[in-house]
Amino acid sequence: MNIVIFGPPGAGKGTQSNLIVKKYNLHQLSTGELLRKEVQDGTILGKEIDSIINSGNLVSDKVVGELIEKYLSNENFKNRLIFDGYPRNLTQAENLNNLLEKYDQRLNIVLKLNVNLNTIKERILARKSMEGRADDTEKLAVKRYMTYEKNIKPVIDFYKKTKLLKVVNGEASVAEISGEISGLINSIKG
Repeated sequence: MNIVIFGPPGAGKGTQSNLIVKKYNLHQLSTGELLRKEVQDGTILGKEIDSIINSGNLVSDKVVGELIEKYLSNENFKNRLIFDGYPRNLTQAENLNNLLEKYDQRLNIVLKLNVNLNTIKERILARKSMEGRADDTEKLAVKRYMTYEKNIKPVIDFYKKTKLLKVVNGEASVAEISGEISGLINSIKG
């Protein structure tokens, strides 16, 4: 099974993805983690990514697509991926569909975590104090939220047409969100 989970930065995608990975034996594909790894490894691409992220902007679709294809082309991950925070725009959604088709795979469900800006700000600041991520500032959180909201509507419309989109209340507790997601996944597995 392949799953997409998305929501604004700080919505809890990573937390929920980790729970889904454990429960359904999937592999988490977090574009944020992949990008941070490139930065951490100090590659030329990593330095470019670092500059883009720290200015509050999003990395190009081409770069992200190349990172995604590495995993889709690997037999160990075939039909066992959860895409955490990808796709973020219509081009990426279309690219993901093309890549899935290319490697004889498909999406089974698309989960959208609905969370408001005030909750995002609280979560980002809490995450900063716990994890110490340099990109977790209120100013960047607001900018990333606004960028996300501007770009995501066409993605929502794209997945509504496929009948795969399920909206989840991202304002609830971690356990409540996880329960709702499990119910949705189990209903398509059944």
